[in-house]
Amino acid sequence: MSLQSVNDVSFDFFPSRSVDVELSDAQLSSDAGLLVFREFDERIGLTARIAAALQDERDPSLTQHSLLEMIRQRVYGILGDYEDQNDHDTLRSDPVFKLLADRLPEDKDLASQPTLSRFENAVSVADLFRLRDALVDDFIASFQEAPRRLTLDVDAFDDPAHGHQQLIMFHGYYEQYQYLPITFTCAENDMTLLAGLRHGTCAAYLGADDDLTYLVGRLRAVWPDVQISIRGDSGFGVPCMYDACERLDVTYTFGLAMNKRLQAISAELLESVAKNFQETQTPQREFLRVEYKADSWPQARCVVIKVEANAEGTNRRAVVTNRAGWHVLPGAVYDEYAERGESENRNKELKREMYGDRLSDHRFMANFFRLYLHIFATNLLVRLRRLIAEPKQSPSEAGLSTQLPAQALDEPDRRSYFNRRRGRDPLGEGFACTWRTRLIKVAAEVVTRSRRVIIRLSSSWPYLDHFVQVSQAILNMPKANPASG
Repeated sequence: MSLQSVNDVSFDFFPSRSVDVELSDAQLSSDAGLLVFREFDERIGLTARIAAALQDERDPSLTQHSLLEMIRQRVYGILGDYEDQNDHDTLRSDPVFKLLADRLPEDKDLASQPTLSRFENAVSVADLFRLRDALVDDFIASFQEAPRRLTLDVDAFDDPAHGHQQLIMFHGYYEQYQYLPITFTCAENDMTLLAGLRHGTCAAYLGADDDLTYLVGRLRAVWPDVQISIRGDSGFGVPCMYDACERLDVTYTFGLAMNKRLQAISAELLESVAKNFQETQTPQREFLRVEYKADSWPQARCVVIKVEANAEGTNRRAVVTNRAGWHVLPGAVYDEYAERGESENRNKELKREMYGDRLSDHRFMANFFRLYLHIFATNLLVRLRRLIAEPKQSPSEAGLSTQLPAQALDEPDRRSYFNRRRGRDPLGEGFACTWRTRLIKVAAEVVTRSRRVIIRLSSSWPYLDHFVQVSQAILNMPKANPASG
């Protein structure tokens, strides 16, 4: 529909009068909530740090769009639910997106899709190494004081192909052409602190030992006394990872596939647990502690086997660990490993809600750069979410009739506890979709004056209190040191 014909649209569903559509000459945007992220970014210096990591090889006399401007277009676009470069052919004239990139609404338009495509494809191997450093720098800067302990979760996720990208391959398990990225996330603050893009059929652990060596070196250079532990599923339970952890003095717990030997070792306990459940109809869970040596291992290692029986049947799982106290409290070792499931939520958010699987450039290094852009956008949300989150309540404070800690709740009570927590603190506990619905996606009029820019929001906006709450929390922060950004 052309703009000229919009004035002729009139709806007749309302009983007492017609509903006519008219055009407005005002500068309007539907993403005014992104302004709080821009102010938060100003405080922590994230996009400035990304831009500083990139080498600009363009001729300055022919350059219209700075690297920082294009980074802000892409990072804020991802936050605003615009996953691809093509979206910016429209967004480049949006008044709020111009403000986000330090342009006034009446200034020239931002970079177009072809310009952004050239920007992403110009990235070099050296740029990617510096971006890796910038990602860890941002993680370190997120702590106000030195942590005593860090728990890292390593995982891989499938990234379906969107055409004929370099190094995509067909993976038999996922039954698709894909990449297989790897991520390291931190359980203490939910941030992604390292990521890698790999070809589609690689082993899950490929390069993970080198990545861990780099991470431990970076973290202990800043925090020499920090205790580091790492968790991963059975895809990472391989000798090279055990060796790296032991060499680096890192505590580890990795999943271990239940092979025939482990099944034979635990068969008697499984029979006993199943019999107890049949007699009592009460879920049973027991643990077996063994020093186990696989054929490919040079020495025996500590293995905890969980054996359970309930209404859904029997189940056995094993982990290999070097955690202190594994022999005394095997249940605690396994439960701490199981908490890595929360890191899978971080990957789910990165992949599904922040479109980390939208790696549709042809060039492999351009897609690697894209993955970084999506991770930086996710980390920006994670850091803001933690800034405004309300203090955690105990289950009893949340209204449950129990004195148990959250970690000890059974599944129904645990689900009820988390649902109540999200209801009480929708932004502090919310995924990206919640932030978009309640904060980012809001219509605004942008008015430029000689001394200020005015953003006019609706006074009847139901989530105006969220906007005020988040804005005030950010404005109370100090600004980043320009030299560090």
